[in-house]
Amino acid sequence: MLTEKKARIAVMVSGGGTNLQALIDAERAGKIKSGEIKLVISSNPGAYALERAKKAGIDCAVVSKKEYGKDTEKRIISLLDEYGIDLIVLAGYLSILSEDFTRRYPERIINVHPSLIPSFCGEGYYGLRVHEEALRRGVKVTGATVHFVNEIPDGGKIIAQKAVKVRRGDTPETLQKRVMRVAEWKILPEAAEAVSAEIMREKGGK
Repeated sequence: MLTEKKARIAVMVSGGGTNLQALIDAERAGKIKSGEIKLVISSNPGAYALERAKKAGIDCAVVSKKEYGKDTEKRIISLLDEYGIDLIVLAGYLSILSEDFTRRYPERIINVHPSLIPSFCGEGYYGLRVHEEALRRGVKVTGATVHFVNEIPDGGKIIAQKAVKVRRGDTPETLQKRVMRVAEWKILPEAAEAVSAEIMREKGGK
């Protein structure tokens, strides 16, 4: 019987998929070598992230609350089981996962957040709002955080952080782009590799 050489990754998305693209590029470049993206799940049938996945030859599924309602997470779990997923990466996934769901995958779900947690995080802090708040408060340094996901929004253990300087004249849009380019697109693939490597070590020890 052949043993798996790589952790099987599912990426969950809702929008444009720039972080998904960073993961795809990192895998192609050999920066993610302990994991392999096997599935992309979108909460939004119109998400451009689905096009990115198709271009990369990755299987896709749309699981929207509009279609599945209270069975949304049940459908996601069935897909994760079907693909034998080891690691779930939230890359701009805009739905809050339930406590039952997150407890099912302890330290197997990671998320990227566009601030240095514990600043500007928690329920309601996503997208441009994070950067608007950072600028409103006048912070000189912001950044991004990758963390494990638990039942508390942005409340799981931190895996990686990277700081980004705020420049005079920044708008929420310019700051968002810099945080993505300088921080998110670097630390998310690095964290995915680190957690995938740990999963494979655990599998090898069993």
